Amino acid sequence: MIDLTVVKIGGNVIDDTEKLNDFLDAFSNLNGKIVLVHGGGKLASDLAGKLGVQTKMVDGRRITDAENLKLVTMVYAGLINKNIVAALQARGVNAMGMSGADLDLIRAEKRSNTKVDFGFVGDVTAVNTLALCKQIECNSVLVIAPITHDGKGQLFNTNADTVATEVAVALSRFYKVKLIYSFEKLGVLMNAEDDSSVMPVLSNVKCSEMVKLGKINTGMLPKTQNAFYALSKGVEEVVIGNFVSMETNHSSGTQIVNS
Repeated sequence: MIDLTVVKIGGNVIDDTEKLNDFLDAFSNLNGKIVLVHGGGKLASDLAGKLGVQTKMVDGRRITDAENLKLVTMVYAGLINKNIVAALQARGVNAMGMSGADLDLIRAEKRSNTKVDFGFVGDVTAVNTLALCKQIECNSVLVIAPITHDGKGQLFNTNADTVATEVAVALSRFYKVKLIYSFEKLGVLMNAEDDSSVMPVLSNVKCSEMVKLGKINTGMLPKTQNAFYALSKGVEEVVIGNFVSMETNHSSGTQIVNS
């Protein structure tokens, strides 16, 4: 019996008003204790362009210099987070929006040991599980933006998949946790060009084979890496798929299994 569900949504949902509304409609019907972690979408890049702030990407990852950090903090922890919270309130869900800096929720350190200096991009070092549990037990649905801090006053932009994973792992000490990585596809695809080629189950062994064949790469690779890590650290169940289809059409997505 799952006690708590952690759902992560990305920019592909946030950037599309219709998709976001469909997601929030389905999400508002989810029962039990819930944590929602969201990414940032294209809004930060669009605002950067309007303000004349250059956006640099390397292999799909944002270089977060000082000016871009201001933007992503405003957009992720401000505009997007509060819009989601307000939309959930309108659906009768008593949600509370937070970033990793609030209540010392998620600490991080500057990403190092990489060929590229990503600037103020942080890797998670600690999750304040007690603070999380207190908020969850107050019957609030937590909506977490992927802005973290180092405890010394420095904010960081942190990958939302990683934030969702670390939050799920931390909470698995006290709850039976289900972690859902929700995106536009119905699950992990055997053939990236065929949306119907959803794999109902993905094991460690099969994943390694697909990575070698180049069938799992770019954006899906970190998702699967985070998924197997979460399972190895105590998360009860991990699914990659389309949350709306899972809730409305009863599709199963791709179940991640350690075998």
